[in-house]
Amino acid sequence: MADDTVPDAAATHVLGIDSGGSGVRVGVARADAYGGSAAENPLTGPPPPASSTPPTWSSPTPTWSSPPLTWSSSTPAVVGDRGIDAEDLLARVLPAARELLRQAGARRLGAVCVGAAGMATLGDDLRAKLPDALAAALGVRRLALAADAVTAYAGALGQRPGAVVAAGTGLIALGAVPEGVADGLGGVPDADDASRTGGVPTTGGAAGTGGAAGTGGAAGTDATSGLDATAPGGDTHWAATGWRRADGWGHLLGDCGGGAWIGRAGLEAAMRAYDGRDGGSKPLLARLEAVFGPATGLPGKLYPRPDRPAVLASFAPEVGRCAAEDPVAEAILRTAARHVAEAAEAVCPRLESSEVALTGGLFRMGAPLLTPVREELAARLPGVRVTEAAGDPLDGALCVAAALATDDLRLPRDPALLGVV
Repeated sequence: MADDTVPDAAATHVLGIDSGGSGVRVGVARADAYGGSAAENPLTGPPPPASSTPPTWSSPTPTWSSPPLTWSSSTPAVVGDRGIDAEDLLARVLPAARELLRQAGARRLGAVCVGAAGMATLGDDLRAKLPDALAAALGVRRLALAADAVTAYAGALGQRPGAVVAAGTGLIALGAVPEGVADGLGGVPDADDASRTGGVPTTGGAAGTGGAAGTGGAAGTDATSGLDATAPGGDTHWAATGWRRADGWGHLLGDCGGGAWIGRAGLEAAMRAYDGRDGGSKPLLARLEAVFGPATGLPGKLYPRPDRPAVLASFAPEVGRCAAEDPVAEAILRTAARHVAEAAEAVCPRLESSEVALTGGLFRMGAPLLTPVREELAARLPGVRVTEAAGDPLDGALCVAAALATDDLRLPRDPALLGVV
C-alpha cells in the first residue's frame, strides 16, 4: 500500500477480516457504503440486501447492491499455545488486503475490524500483535477486535437493537442495546420482568464450539457479558446499553436446538426404533442406515471421532426431510424451535424497535424448522419483528469498521467482545 493509506476524515475504504473455524475471509468496502446516516444504510435504517462472498476474488463493485471486494481461504487460522496465531493470520490476510485495496483504488483506509471465533478466550496473541502490525503494514490506527458473535450480530442487524440467533452445529443467541438507541424509545413491557433474574451468565468466558455458522461448524461462542440492571421498558435484566448472551456452551452442556442437538435426537429416535422401544422412528432408522450403514455399527463410527458435533449435525438435514411425514421427526424440530425461541427471549431487549434475526446454516433447512421457530418466537416475543440476517460475519466486520471510521460505532464496547485500539 502507498504511504498515504492512513485514517483521516477523507477515508474512502474500510477493511474487514473474518476468522472462523471454516476459514478466513477478507473484505474491502467503501466507508460510505456502510456508514453515515442515510435512511437505508445498515447501521441505522432497514436491512440492506445480503451480499454474497465468492470463494476467490470478487468483482470490484463494493456497494450494497453488489458484494464488496472479497478474498477467502478455506484453511482456518492456526491455534497455538497463545491461542489464535497472529503471525499466521497476518501472513495470509495482508497480501490479500493489499491486493483488494489496490483493486478498489483505495487512497485512505479508515479502519479495520477483525472478527474471530475464539477472540474472548484465544485472542491474546491477536490483541498483542495486530495493532502494531496493521499500523506498520497498512498505516491504519483505528482497529476493532471483535468476537465472531459480535460480527454475526452486526452483519445481521447492523447497530439496531435486538437479538441474533446464530445456529449451525451449535447455537448461540446474542442481544444488544447500542449506545444512544434507548433514548426516547418506549418499551415493550413483560409481565415477568419484575421477577426476572436473567438466567444467563454475565461473567467469564465460554468454551468456543469453533467454526462459522453452518452445518459443519457452529456459530462462535465468545459472547460473555451483560449487566443486570433496568433498561427502558422495565426489563430488569438489561443494562441501559450492553450485550447479553444465551447458550453456546457446546454440544455436551448446551447448544440446545442446534445442528448437533437435532442430529443426536434424530439418531436416538432411530436407535429406539431399532430396539423396538417407545419413541422410535422407522423413517429416521432408514435414513441412519442409508447414511452411516448398519445401526449396530454407529457407536463405533461416532464415539472415536474428534469431530463428533459435526458428525451429529450432519444428520440434522435428515430429520428435516422426514418431518413432513414422521411425527417423531416433527416433534424433534418443534422442540428445537422452542430452544431457539427460549435463547432469543433470554437476550432480546424489550424495546419497541427490537428485532430478532436468524442466521447460520441450520436455518437453511427451511420450513420444517423455520415455521415452528417463527410460531414460538411470536408467542414468546409478541410485537418483536423476526427477520432474516441482512448479511454474514464478514459484512458485520465491514459494518463495524465503517462505523469506527466515521466515529459512529454505537455497539457496546466490552473487553472480551468488542475492543477498540
